[in-house]
Amino acid sequence: MSILVTPEELAGLGEVTILDVRWRLGGGPSDHKSYVEGHIPGAVFCALDADLAAAPGAGGRHPLPEAADFQAAMRRLGVDGSRPVVVYDEADSSAAARAWWTLRYFGHPDVRVLDGGIRAWRHAGLPVEEGEGDATGRGGDFTAVPGGMPTLDADQAADLAANGVLLDARAAERYRGEVEPIDPVAGHVPGAVSAPTAENVEPGGRFHNREFLRERFNTLGAVDGVPVGAYCGSGVTAAHEVLALELAGIHAALYVGSWSHWVTDSSRPVATG
Repeated sequence: MSILVTPEELAGLGEVTILDVRWRLGGGPSDHKSYVEGHIPGAVFCALDADLAAAPGAGGRHPLPEAADFQAAMRRLGVDGSRPVVVYDEADSSAAARAWWTLRYFGHPDVRVLDGGIRAWRHAGLPVEEGEGDATGRGGDFTAVPGGMPTLDADQAADLAANGVLLDARAAERYRGEVEPIDPVAGHVPGAVSAPTAENVEPGGRFHNREFLRERFNTLGAVDGVPVGAYCGSGVTAAHEVLALELAGIHAALYVGSWSHWVTDSSRPVATG
């Protein structure tokens, strides 16, 4: 089963739950506004900050939600354990990947990502609907069981950077420490390798093919037999990196707290350049 689904394939699927995960850094009502203005028919809006993460704090800006909280959110959105789920965002899957990863982590067996997001759906000439949508009465039965995807804590991330491959999914200038628009400290985990997620997708937002992605990650050191992990600012775009690695046939762990967690402890080293 492919992780990705095309607009035409999604239009032909039968019983499926569709989650609209449009989100932008900083959040706010604009993402939901876009959903109201036009979404894939039958899709339900999934708020990344509220439904796919716990409150910001010592665990970082987007820590994992508790299993009970995530289960309640997914049931409210109509997610069943036995029905496929398709997730999408505007175009590049950077937010949809967090939904994919979190559902897989909590044990959902069939989660797919609409490649190219709603932009690709519209480009294919498929219909959209306006309004709030309606999940009333379609409460799901999903049961959240953590542990379905590998994770890293700070110590494990540091060890992986030294003895395996730890990919930094942020923009290169943030990795180098030249700018840091969000977190209080600039730089990267010592030994981590810069691998911006923007390079995982083609112009327009669709993922590069498997061969391209595999060559890219092999060049960065992610080869057979070497343990691989990924982090970003707060565990959102790093999920996109894990997804791209999975498409390339490379399994990787996610440091969910990522840089926003790493810098909560001043004793942890920081590299620049």
